[in-house]
Amino acid sequence: MRTPTIDTLAADGVLFERHFTNAVPCGPSRACMHTGMYLHNHRSGTNGTPLDARFTNWALEVRRVGYDPVLFGYTHTAPDPRYLEPDDPRLGTDEGVLPGITPIVDMATHCGPWRDWLLARGYPIPDDHGATYGQRREVAGAPNVPRPSLYDSAHTDTFFLVQSAIDYIETVNGDDAPGWCVHLSLRAPHPPWIAAAPYHARYAIGSLPGCVRHDSAEREGSLHPWLDTFLHRGRNQSHADDRRHRLLQASYYGLMAEVDDNLARLFACVRDLGAWDDTLVIFTSDHGEQMGDHWLYGKAGFFDQSYAIPLVIRRPDGARAGRVGVFTEHVDLMPTLLDWLGIEVPRQCDGHSLMPFLVGGAAPRNWRDAAHWEFDFRDPDVEGHLGLTQEHCLLNVIRDRNGKYVHFAKLPPLFFDLEQDPSELTDRVGSAAHRERVNDYATRLLSWRMQHADKTLTHFRVTREAGLTTRQ
Repeated sequence: MRTPTIDTLAADGVLFERHFTNAVPCGPSRACMHTGMYLHNHRSGTNGTPLDARFTNWALEVRRVGYDPVLFGYTHTAPDPRYLEPDDPRLGTDEGVLPGITPIVDMATHCGPWRDWLLARGYPIPDDHGATYGQRREVAGAPNVPRPSLYDSAHTDTFFLVQSAIDYIETVNGDDAPGWCVHLSLRAPHPPWIAAAPYHARYAIGSLPGCVRHDSAEREGSLHPWLDTFLHRGRNQSHADDRRHRLLQASYYGLMAEVDDNLARLFACVRDLGAWDDTLVIFTSDHGEQMGDHWLYGKAGFFDQSYAIPLVIRRPDGARAGRVGVFTEHVDLMPTLLDWLGIEVPRQCDGHSLMPFLVGGAAPRNWRDAAHWEFDFRDPDVEGHLGLTQEHCLLNVIRDRNGKYVHFAKLPPLFFDLEQDPSELTDRVGSAAHRERVNDYATRLLSWRMQHADKTLTHFRVTREAGLTTRQ
């Protein structure tokens, strides 16, 4: 994988080597990132589960000090229906806009701005918005090369969103306001994995890494009832045909190359405006991708492939560069941004500011020694197949450098010895040799949940003698 722009950003900034999202898929992960809260507190557990309006978020907080945070792309925020009329159009999509952010280009599955732009350039547009991303060009005589997108590389959704952000920054840079604040949320490399030329042919299918998995989907599914259920859902199981899989994989890598090249255009714009050394850059993703590992496509369950994600933060002055090996999580991003701007971090936040790492300091005392994440897999088909209710369809994970423990609400737990089994192929939860370790991880996971229950009012105390007192 060649990403020279992101590599340069990492060399100039701080690369967090063990960064994990706290939930998947898109909506739950972004809810954690936007609010600084774990899933069991914000409870927006699936795409479409409303985000409770009583929670603040980074956009609302930076707006209070004079910034106008703007959006290019999508935040995937389902609105709280209790504050809307039943016929409110915002209830017609789970891809709503985060409260507090100004949508300049609001674009996800519904991609009207991009479609209008394509129409003006003479492209045929399908009636279905989602199908706009899936149009391919016919190419003869290249069976081992993915079919490219119908659109030229200067007309893709990635190019369009980045160019829209560039146009905005060129317009507002230098205004008398405190500055500009852009949330650029690119869809690529999201499915359907269709890359424009020349990115579709950037990676030869024979050069790509193989999948990490057992020799059959049936054997993989024997690991756990949840995994067996998901592998029997057509959209989740990867292709057994290796060539067909590698064509998708090559497109996936090509889309990442396209993202890297377009970030180069964006960063060049900021430099040309003389704003690079006044701009904090945070680069990350909402989730990972199984891409055939464990016979899965998409993002789900408990495997690292779905949750281990990039995080690079570059300080405006470029004074601190390096690598950080401690565990960091998506809930840390809101506290970090607010801390950088000198804004008090709301008590709702479960994460912690990464500022000590950005200024060259050591990890704060009591910094986490593991990553934690949660997955809400409620779905009528899954519930029926596994004999569960909605409230049973949850799992929690604690993962450190040596092991991973997965606890299900009403299914058997799992334990992976990552020292001996880094690929997570063998469950050791029933092994007598691992019993003590399993108990230790389960205890630590319970303690984590207990320590991170909602704490909105727990620092207050009302007494007859002193009235309302607080304790930080």
